[in-house]
Amino acid sequence: MLDYHLHLWPHGQRAGQPTVEELAAYCERAAAVGITEIALTEHLFRFTQATGPLAGCWADDPDPALRRQAEAYWHEHNSADLDLYVEVACEAKAAGLPIVVGLEVDYYAGRMDKVRALLEGYPFDVLLGSVHWIGAWLFDVIESAAAQKEWDHRGVEAAWRAYTEALEELAASGAVDVLAHPDLCKVAGHRPAVPDEFYDRIAEAAASSALAAEVSSAGWRKPCGEAYPAPPLLARFRARGVAVTTASDAHQLDDVGFRTQDLRPLLEEAGYTELAAFRDRRRRTVPL
Repeated sequence: MLDYHLHLWPHGQRAGQPTVEELAAYCERAAAVGITEIALTEHLFRFTQATGPLAGCWADDPDPALRRQAEAYWHEHNSADLDLYVEVACEAKAAGLPIVVGLEVDYYAGRMDKVRALLEGYPFDVLLGSVHWIGAWLFDVIESAAAQKEWDHRGVEAAWRAYTEALEELAASGAVDVLAHPDLCKVAGHRPAVPDEFYDRIAEAAASSALAAEVSSAGWRKPCGEAYPAPPLLARFRARGVAVTTASDAHQLDDVGFRTQDLRPLLEEAGYTELAAFRDRRRRTVPL
């Protein structure tokens, strides 16, 4: 199995300086739970290099409270150095550790061209694409009462429609290789009564842009209580020939490989026998 979605720093914790020894500990933990290769995929917004082209992406939202929350969240997390992160990851990889170098690239409306320009020239192996906010609404910050109250204001159907539109634009941008936790919109337990339209559109977005989709155990740690994606969406990915990766979305060492072995029966039920692995943003397959 692979764990292709790992973070070095929990949300709310200031980024530190990564070391090869720290990454070796991640690899050791992964190996202990049957993971053969890991991808380091820290959020792009955690790096100061993202400030110029991407900060202020929340400014057009009409809700001042949401704008303030998004701005505070950005400044709380934006402190790491992307060059150092990549340098240490490449050093660990060169030392023989089973690491691929990546990022989690959040969707920035109207700015994905700036994302591509910012990341051009870095030796990334894989870039995950994700949607964590709609405008200035941090819909998946389940610890925030204000963010979760917004569900009542917007309604489940409208929120899922906006999420799906953002995911479609992200997939079409050409900036990423994998759709991370593709039905993240369910994180707090809010699901549309009939999700078929959204599942069809998400699967088509991945297929039409030749992206892989992530199958993640992280949902088992969240109120939704279910892996990402839901089985009907995973079946749609399979029907459209979408390759998959597996992931824990760990934000601390103890969560590396979290329940990734429990993903195997979901994948087998959907008909998957292989996983997608990446080098230099080129996809290859490995046995499930």
